[in-house]
Order: sequence, then C-alpha cells, then structure tokens
Amino acid sequence: MRRLILIVFTLMIALPANAQECVVLLHGLAKTERDMRKLERRLTSEGFKAINLGYKSRSDSIKQLSSDAVSSALENCGDYKEVHFVTHSMGGILVRQYLLNHEIDKLGRVVMLGPPNQGSEAVDSYQDVPGFKMIGGPAGLQLGTGVLSVPRQLGAVEFDLGIIAGTRSVNLILSTILPGKDDGKVSVESTKVDGMNDHIAMPVTHPFMMKNKRVINQVVHFIRAGEFSRE
Repeated sequence: MRRLILIVFTLMIALPANAQECVVLLHGLAKTERDMRKLERRLTSEGFKAINLGYKSRSDSIKQLSSDAVSSALENCGDYKEVHFVTHSMGGILVRQYLLNHEIDKLGRVVMLGPPNQGSEAVDSYQDVPGFKMIGGPAGLQLGTGVLSVPRQLGAVEFDLGIIAGTRSVNLILSTILPGKDDGKVSVESTKVDGMNDHIAMPVTHPFMMKNKRVINQVVHFIRAGEFSRE
C-alpha cells in the first residue's frame, strides 16, 4: 500500500498540475480585451486556460505589434499542453505575421473572426481621409489591399485554421464599398486564405461577432473537433 502511494505521489510530481490547453485571445484594431471577455469566460468554463491579452493596437506596425503581443501571450500561458488562438479582425493578421518568422511549440488550432486576410477595401477608401491615420495608427494603414498591404504579403497558412465571416453590417456606407457579402468592415471573400481548414459565414456583424453565442459555440467546436458544426 505504501509503495502504491509513493508511485502515485511520484507521478503527481512528474506531471505539472497546471499544464492544460491554453487559448490566446487577440482583439482587433481599436478594440480592447473587454471585447473578448465573453469568449474568455466561455473558454474558461470549458476547461481551457484563457489568456485574454490587451495590446495598444494603434501604437505600432503589424510586425512590431505581432512580436510584442504574441510573445507576451505565450509567456502568460505558462506550462501548457497545447496552445490555441482565437482572434478578431487584425488579431488574426498578428498571428500570421508572427508565425512567418517564429515557431510555436505545441501549436494547436486557430480560429479567426472576420480577419482581413486579403486586406480590406474599406481601408483603401478611407486611408487618405483626414484623421484616419490617427484612428487606425500605423497598423491600420497596413490593412488595405494595395502595395502597403501586410496581409497580402503573408502567403498561405500552414497551421490548423478555421475562419468565421460575418454577413451583416451596421455600417451601410462601408458596405457599399465592399464587394459581395460583408460584415461592414471586411468582405466574406477577403476573410479567406489559402491553406485554411474550414470556413463558415454567419449572420453577424464585424464589431460584435465575438460576443455572439452561436459564434462562440462554433469557436469551441472548432478548437475541439478541427471543423465547424453544420447542424
């Protein structure tokens, strides 16, 4: 009996008690970690260690934001079995930029909500409007579809990626600029990228999709199953 207790105790020491699947949440441009809290609470309730990272999205270029934000988030994950990412808008571009030059140990699945993977025509139309640079910052100017577009320079993805696109808009003016169906900021087609595993369009808007219960259900489903639910 004493020997059995000793074996169990040894195994408990050998296996880190805090090691679990970590999910990094990255908000989009001009957003904060508050916008991702509903997702954070749900993922925590599902048994994940959720790292809801706030970063100054308008303070620097996409390359610098990517290096700072993703590195910091991974440090906060601590001792993890696997690390997943759930991103909104520009947050997805930060992950793609980071993985262009870095490897993430035990990388799991990535879910992007409304990512401008091919850039956004809305940025093309508004980048010369007075005040846009102040509102969008250096990174905002890099989210268009022209020569300065960072998303268009990143190439195909080589990780397990699921993308959720929105088809409803609260900004009808911007929607007239965007081709086809859109979420008010990004067209459905521009969310797609070569190498993605799954893609689904849902009747949600860009600013609020991360708080939608059905979207959150799909996020959890993809992280667990590697595909979205079509039920």
